[in-house]
Amino acid sequence: MDYPALRRERLTRQLAGEDIDVLMVSNPVNVTYLTGFTGDSTVLLLRRDGLLLVSDSRYAGQLAEECPGLPVHIRSTSQKLPEAVAEVLKGFGIRSVGFESNAVTVAELELLRQLAPSLDWKGGTERVERLRMVKDASELVQIRTAIDVAERVFTAFRSLLRPEDTEKDLCAAIEHYARRAGGSGTAFPPIVAVGERAALPHAPPTSRTVASGELLLVDWGVSAPLYKSDLTRILVNRKNLTFSGTTSATTAKLHEVYSVVLQAQEAALRAIRPGVSTCAIDAAARAVIAEAGYGEYFGHGLGHGIGLQIHEAPWLRPNADVPLEPGMVFTLEPGIYLPGWGGVRIEDDVLVTPDGGERLTHLSRDLEAMKL
Repeated sequence: MDYPALRRERLTRQLAGEDIDVLMVSNPVNVTYLTGFTGDSTVLLLRRDGLLLVSDSRYAGQLAEECPGLPVHIRSTSQKLPEAVAEVLKGFGIRSVGFESNAVTVAELELLRQLAPSLDWKGGTERVERLRMVKDASELVQIRTAIDVAERVFTAFRSLLRPEDTEKDLCAAIEHYARRAGGSGTAFPPIVAVGERAALPHAPPTSRTVASGELLLVDWGVSAPLYKSDLTRILVNRKNLTFSGTTSATTAKLHEVYSVVLQAQEAALRAIRPGVSTCAIDAAARAVIAEAGYGEYFGHGLGHGIGLQIHEAPWLRPNADVPLEPGMVFTLEPGIYLPGWGGVRIEDDVLVTPDGGERLTHLSRDLEAMKL
């Protein structure tokens, strides 16, 4: 099945209510979504009765390979991409062009208006992104693959951990494992945070060693090859539970915090069903954490969509009001971050189904299973 063609059909129907003759798609991620082409420096011009890809000779062979049959205009070496686009558009004999406001700079728009002054340029946002929120069957296969690879990466990572490994060492190791396990790379720079550094949600890697802390927060994901996965787990160094107090007190605190985070994620998962707002899912998790007395220590949104990008719509946060639809895929990642102590975040990837939410990730969330 030609999924990019189906996506273009959906987009064309969506554009029917807009007074534009051509949509200029210049965001490379959106070009990939609509055509299958994975290069850059290429613009898709989408009309109600057809399309044209404007590119250059570097990509002629790749375009023929990745999206055979699609019409392509290869610009001359003396032309810049905006010049070629303007020339093609003027040849269409049209009057209005829609463009992606979040992908075209002010300078680029000014140049296009100079090159094609007779055209009416109409900006807009999320025309393609709205479609990308709901994944089709081919996308779900690729996301499941990315999750499977990420879980194999974690298994290798955990089995090869050494006390002397540093956060920097381990981030590099995850990058290596991602490719060895079949991915094209990691979906984002991995986060590995030891001990109290786990209180930093996006902790940059340091020379801190595994043996120097009690907790190890690991946040990683894989691209396989284009679609992303995103997971977080807490590993516990059972030989070094010495959080500023007795081992028993530390263990009790860890179990308490971990239990609250897990309950928050479960509450969010139970709340998922078509039609429910994304902010309501966030609220379900946030209420559990607040009721336990840790509300001020959960300072980020509950989750975000994943797909061709690691962060994309829909967004699960207090000010995001988007009704859930079957086919949406996003993270659920509640966390509690206690300065000077550490942090706990549990992150899984979830699919909205007609009946509710399906957790696509399979790694254990049991704290006992996470002890080294």
